[in-house]
Amino acid sequence: MKKQFYRASLLLLVGTMSLSSCVVSKKKYDDLMTRKNALELDKSDLEQQKSALENEKAQLEQERAELERQKAEYQQSLQQALKEGKALGDNLNMSKSQIDKLNADLKAREQRLAELQRILDEKDKAVNALRSKVSNALLGFNDKDLTVNIRNGKVYVSLAEQLLFNSGSTKVDPKGVEALKKLAAVLKEQQDVNVVVEGHTDDVPIARGTVGMQDNWDLSVLRATEITRIITQAGVQPDRVTPSGRSLYVPLDEAKTKEARQKNRRTEIILTPKLDELFQILESA
Repeated sequence: MKKQFYRASLLLLVGTMSLSSCVVSKKKYDDLMTRKNALELDKSDLEQQKSALENEKAQLEQERAELERQKAEYQQSLQQALKEGKALGDNLNMSKSQIDKLNADLKAREQRLAELQRILDEKDKAVNALRSKVSNALLGFNDKDLTVNIRNGKVYVSLAEQLLFNSGSTKVDPKGVEALKKLAAVLKEQQDVNVVVEGHTDDVPIARGTVGMQDNWDLSVLRATEITRIITQAGVQPDRVTPSGRSLYVPLDEAKTKEARQKNRRTEIILTPKLDELFQILESA
């Protein structure tokens, strides 16, 4: 279903770009390409997560198939012995015991696979529901300033610098505070969601002599910390929130243009549903 969604989204974007290629402005074209790249990145991250979990599932299914093969061999040997009228005695009892053990092992593995699939389905459902709630809470903001996406099984709320900060500043603008308080209102009701606040800068060094900052690391961390204060003061439990700074090292666009640098100056608030049940199952493998 997710692959179909992203494939349909990509086709829609490409179709739109093709139909309007004669009249579309460069700015609109760049915007469409940015959305296309974001969708492709989301698709890649989700496929990596799915691949890792499916590998675990495939390994269990291979083990189950091997047990089925062994069970069939024992049953065939037992039936052949009975057909020929051989008195197997203790050997027959041993074979029956082995078959019973194989049946028990198969049943246990099937139950474990079913539980793993149930938790994966619940996780996907929880992530999609969280994305929907966050998107609805932030509907009034411009798509260029704020986006909500799912990547790698997590909800990413990306806020552009122009929504939150003046250049080189760590003080959040009033409109940014409004957005963060609306997000906090949703997170207060989502007790099973952890929050990571990531600050990102472009590759232009901060001005020398900036008070309290030596480089872009400091700028990204201080911005993340300021946002963390706002959402925790708005009611989100502090032990659920982790501020961090990524400086210039995780750019959305590696070009050295003004437009690329503007995209890279952002804050990402990463929302992760707790997956304790899933981790317990994986650790018991």
